[in-house]
Amino acid sequence: MSVNYGSKRIVVGAHYGLRDWLSQRVTAALMALFTVVVLAQLIFTKGPIGYAAWAGIFSSQWMKTVTFSVIVALAWHVWVGVRDIWMDYIQPVGLRLVLQVFSIVWLVGCAGWGFQVLWRL
Repeated sequence: MSVNYGSKRIVVGAHYGLRDWLSQRVTAALMALFTVVVLAQLIFTKGPIGYAAWAGIFSSQWMKTVTFSVIVALAWHVWVGVRDIWMDYIQPVGLRLVLQVFSIVWLVGCAGWGFQVLWRL
């Protein structure tokens, strides 16, 4: 005879906890560091801060590479947060899937636009 104690727990899409927590912290730290670097460049820029100053900040290859990585980090950071919101608060699976697909398409589009602006494609 089999005895079951407690209720059966259905686990759906779990086990992301530590990885998601760590990715949120790492991407947030990268974005904060990037903000400090950009602000430092703006503070130490001589003359008026216009289009030429902004273009000068992002013209070097190292800054384009760092900005590229920050765009990727921002998209990942947003995805983890939005996916958790959809998983926690949207109960109908079909609607949750539609919202997740829409979120992915939107984030890829925004990141693509950022890359286009960065490299003037």
